Amino acid sequence: MTNDSTHLDTKLCSRCVHYFITYQPNFPYGCKALNFKSRRLPCSEVYEASGKNCLMFAKKPTPQ
Repeated sequence: MTNDSTHLDTKLCSRCVHYFITYQPNFPYGCKALNFKSRRLPCSEVYEASGKNCLMFAKKPTPQ
């Protein structure tokens, strides 16, 4: 895998409706769509495992 961090620019987990904070010290980040918790941002885990951006990314609505 390449160590390319540009994938985070367009699909950052904090901007996704599926992203959540678990409040568990060992696995603080989670993804509802992919049903997992992680020590790192879920989008980073997905990119490392597949070499592609997360296909489940769904942008949060902008507050009005």
